[in-house]
Amino acid sequence: MVISDSDFNRLVSFVHSHYGINLAQKRQLITGRLSTAIKQRGYRSFTEFVDHLLKTRDEGEMTLLLDKLTTNYTFFMREKDHLDYFRKNIIPDLVRRHQRDRVLSIWSAGCSSGEEPYNLSMYLFDYLGSQARNWDTRILATDISSRALGIAQKGVYELPDTIPAEWKKKYFVPDQNGLYAVAPMVRNNVIFRPFNLMDPIRFRRPFDVIFCRNVMIYFDQPTKDALVQRFYNATVPGGYLLISYSENLSQNNPYRRLAPATFQK
Repeated sequence: MVISDSDFNRLVSFVHSHYGINLAQKRQLITGRLSTAIKQRGYRSFTEFVDHLLKTRDEGEMTLLLDKLTTNYTFFMREKDHLDYFRKNIIPDLVRRHQRDRVLSIWSAGCSSGEEPYNLSMYLFDYLGSQARNWDTRILATDISSRALGIAQKGVYELPDTIPAEWKKKYFVPDQNGLYAVAPMVRNNVIFRPFNLMDPIRFRRPFDVIFCRNVMIYFDQPTKDALVQRFYNATVPGGYLLISYSENLSQNNPYRRLAPATFQK
């Protein structure tokens, strides 16, 4: 299907205003990823689809749109230097701060298919050892893609060679197809929820750590700045924000930089 300038602009404006995602330079991606899917749903043109979407805000069509236009690509041990900083510096600091209440508040924002929050859980369990049962280390993991969240909740993966052999034994259960299921102790440490990062952040507790990696690459600068301010407001004093190495914050962002892609309130 060919998308007209008018339909393209309407769709780009809708996605940007509702989800913060900037598709202004992604015309080929939109036509390539949506054409077959909307044909299969009975639409004869992009105009019919866009008209219906904007008029009804149909939940099924919104889900289709997000699942087709967002790239839910991630893997275990992604940006390992980042995770090493979390293990060596951030976890010990959080454990010192929370000796009394023994409750940590960590958010994986834009968790995609779930590898990141499961990975973080493994580092926490490694550090706390036998004391982990006395701590509430549950991680909130959110994404706008219901397809990605479905994969995350199943927790079954083809593991890369970068996963330590000890972790394979300790935190995964092999199946007959050569895949590995996340062990129940790790699975139960992650709470998956749908969430749009353009919405107000009103969770029960402020966060000790927010991971938002490889998400803001889809946003324009004003959208990123506004989101970072919302993150800041939802972070405890001394709390952390970790973004991807491929991303940058504005010079006037409210956090102070600690290390590459690592910030503190």
